[in-house]
Amino acid sequence: MSNKASEQQRQVCYCNKDRNLNIIELWCLGCRRWFHESCISYQLGKLVPFMLNYAFYCKNCSPSGLETFRKIQAQFQQMCITALANLQQYEAKEGRDKTLFSVDKDILPFIEMHWEGLTTMSRRVTNTWHQTISRTLQKDLGILFRQEVPKDEQETEVLYGLKNTDVTQIHPATSEPAPAKARGGKRRTLPGGDVVSKKARGENAALKLMTHGYPVDHPFNKDGFRYVLAEPDPNAPHRQEFDEMNDWQGRRIPSWLYRAMAPSQVMLALHDRATQLKVTEGRTAVTGDKGYASIRATHFVSRGTWYYEATITEMAENAATRIGFAQALANLQAPIGFDKFGYSWRSRKGTKFHDSRGLHYSDEGYGKGDTLGFLIHLPVEATPTRHQKLPPSIKDRPLVRFKNHLYFEEREDAAEEVKKLTPLPNSYIKFFRNGEDMRVAFEGIYDGQYYPALGLYRAVTVSLNFGPDFKFPPPLRDARPFSDRAQEYVKELSKADTAYLTENYNTLRLE
Repeated sequence: MSNKASEQQRQVCYCNKDRNLNIIELWCLGCRRWFHESCISYQLGKLVPFMLNYAFYCKNCSPSGLETFRKIQAQFQQMCITALANLQQYEAKEGRDKTLFSVDKDILPFIEMHWEGLTTMSRRVTNTWHQTISRTLQKDLGILFRQEVPKDEQETEVLYGLKNTDVTQIHPATSEPAPAKARGGKRRTLPGGDVVSKKARGENAALKLMTHGYPVDHPFNKDGFRYVLAEPDPNAPHRQEFDEMNDWQGRRIPSWLYRAMAPSQVMLALHDRATQLKVTEGRTAVTGDKGYASIRATHFVSRGTWYYEATITEMAENAATRIGFAQALANLQAPIGFDKFGYSWRSRKGTKFHDSRGLHYSDEGYGKGDTLGFLIHLPVEATPTRHQKLPPSIKDRPLVRFKNHLYFEEREDAAEEVKKLTPLPNSYIKFFRNGEDMRVAFEGIYDGQYYPALGLYRAVTVSLNFGPDFKFPPPLRDARPFSDRAQEYVKELSKADTAYLTENYNTLRLE
């Protein structure tokens, strides 16, 4: 085996830190590496270490770019292995070399205490499962378990332990298991041959994910609330201490232990849109529905010159669009340019809009088949404005749980932000149609963080191209494609989070 392959096998988790047998770790069925629970973005629910009844794929192996996790009903054999491994590891942690345990005093109480974590089965009304555990241990003696019988008449209790006491070798099967059929439930087959019980749907069913790593079920930005998908921050202080704490159930998780998950490329934002709009799986095209509704892209700019393209792929006779740029507080249940936070170009008559004021711009509008260019220029001031500085970390925002994921929740007051709007000298927005420069549309626009944004009216589909390859490249040499913004934003977030952790290091404590 090559040195590179050996090194890859030794690596554990995204953080590349060693295994920690005192906390929950999941084994990826794809790359067959271990991942610490605290480094996984998916909120797993009740689990225990050394489980065997789950299927997990890490971000690198999942086609969606997000971890996928599915817990299935455990067999009693698996429950016995997990119970004995945990009992043995607890003794090792306390410095005791104990590997054999009593059924009545140790094994059954452990399973009783951790039933919901061990399996998806509901708790049994009667204790007949006690006998099932004893029979399971006896059945697999010499294969999975070992026993120690009493050596004299005064000792009457038989002790059981794992035949292989190396608990680091315990992991799920190397192929994803199908969930067991629920009693009285019909089974349906999913693409790929997977079987799901009709009664077993819910949090234990396979998580629905879009491509590019964003959950299908997610909160939407609206009414002054904004939500940012969170992931564990391996660089946060007291990370290992938090991982090994067993009494955090029901308490608020410190938000500074997490960080914002930045998309790896610029796309249309699933959460930052009117709910009635339909976004394609690749997140590069969107279709309208009835009245005006809007959507923003995933990334913003606040300084420099940036460009993107939009192509009208379908447009009904009575449909329309308003495409341009908008800040985070622009109303998404209205067209872009409805308020002071957006600037747009309308397909009908070529009118430009800002703050609900429509002014003549181009002699004619645009329609199906046209490719439009959108350029924004935000010059950097000698003293950078508040929006041109490093974006602040959001580690101090509260965390909220939604459908097995955590999100930072931000509250913004549009009325207060309007009072702070100030024009940015020498800034402008310019539009292009099929490569033709339509001249500057807006000058001295408000200082702010601007996203590519579009409002759709009725049956119209627009495809977005954020670069780097354009059908009609911008004529300005210093204009950058919006696609460049993805990696740049990751670096900015990293700097902001590092600054926050450094400045607040002495006050960040696990209470």
